[in-house]
Amino acid sequence: MQLTKPNLSFWQIWNLSFGFFGVQIAYALQSANISRIFATLGADPHSLSYFWILPPLMGMIVQPLVGTWSDKTWCKWGRRKPYLYLGAIVAVLVMVLLPNSGSLNLTVKAAMAFGLVMLMLLDTSINMAMQPFKMMVGDMVNEEQKATAYSVQSMLCNAGSLVGYLFPYLFTWIGISNIAPEGVIPDSVTYSFYAGAVIMILCVFYTGFTVKEMPPQEYAKFHNITEKEEKSDKNLFQLLIDAPKAFWQIGLVQFFCWFAFLYMWNYTNGAIADNVWGTTDTSSEAYQIAGNWVGVLFAVQAIGSVLWAMVLPFFRNIKVGYSLSLLLGAAGFISTFFIHDQYLLFVSFILIGCGWAAMLAMPFAMLTNSLSGSSMGAYLGLFNCTICLPQIVAALLGGVILSLVGSSQVMMLVVAGVSMLLGAVAVFGIKEKTK
Repeated sequence: MQLTKPNLSFWQIWNLSFGFFGVQIAYALQSANISRIFATLGADPHSLSYFWILPPLMGMIVQPLVGTWSDKTWCKWGRRKPYLYLGAIVAVLVMVLLPNSGSLNLTVKAAMAFGLVMLMLLDTSINMAMQPFKMMVGDMVNEEQKATAYSVQSMLCNAGSLVGYLFPYLFTWIGISNIAPEGVIPDSVTYSFYAGAVIMILCVFYTGFTVKEMPPQEYAKFHNITEKEEKSDKNLFQLLIDAPKAFWQIGLVQFFCWFAFLYMWNYTNGAIADNVWGTTDTSSEAYQIAGNWVGVLFAVQAIGSVLWAMVLPFFRNIKVGYSLSLLLGAAGFISTFFIHDQYLLFVSFILIGCGWAAMLAMPFAMLTNSLSGSSMGAYLGLFNCTICLPQIVAALLGGVILSLVGSSQVMMLVVAGVSMLLGAVAVFGIKEKTK
């Protein structure tokens, strides 16, 4: 008979995910500033989406491997934590190098090539640091508390996003330069990456020192893992064949949602600069002011996500809460087309934040309740492909769709809204705990 994992206190759940706060600062800095960085280096808007192929591609490779390896790992540092430490340390080093891509006296092509390599390494390391948090909740939290645990993780995640998004704006406010010579990243962005790196490593080590993972024998008891399952050497393809139906059904919802958010990260800078400030000149001061304001809007989105993450556990029907959240997010995306006031955009991004909060919490709560413990890490790693694949598809199609909508970057946010609507409908096709 399977033992039930004991209830955890609020602070135990908090400590499990606190490091995610720091990792998400790094991820937010990447999300909000990569298009700005490459546009500043000289990238054309029609090819801008191609720069976003590498991050999810690396996620598709790294996270299944981290999940599979960590399922079989046990050492004095734990099962998942060694990968957490390694990813965080590499991410810190890359965060120091990436924003200096335009300051190394390289040609434009060489600077963009250097930036691409740094982006690949940054996303690889962030993925390696991020995945263990999701796995540890799956490992250590019982079914009754999982929705709460992933909502706490979502709240911390979005609080980290809030900090990361606001850094360039705050550094500019205290007098650090927000403009730079053509092809050079402003100091306000560079110093933001430095500060994010310091906070991330401190938060990751806080979780590492305060969380004790279950040793193998205890883990096997609580997850009802038989000796045969422990010795199983199924590869990733076999695991996919045996995946519960919920894996694929939730994956369809994920496709529409992450397709949408890739376009938000990719085109919001250009959309807001054009729709509110009336400029598409990436070397202008107005474009850089718009870039800072995008950080503020993403911070507003994070605030909306934090608040909505507190509401989500109160939905008695998880699918209703999930679908409603995505509908609100869709409304937020589509409304950006009609708004030309920088402050009214707060409403749009609060609504987008509601969708984001659900995307971070609901899929993992529903999926982990449908999985056995023997391959938890591998399945969560494979499930990350439902996050990465739609971003790759969206990036490949970005230039084509942009041309079809008249090269209007704000119309790409409308496309994102339509995709979120499809995700909201797809939620009701999910059947939990079915094979």
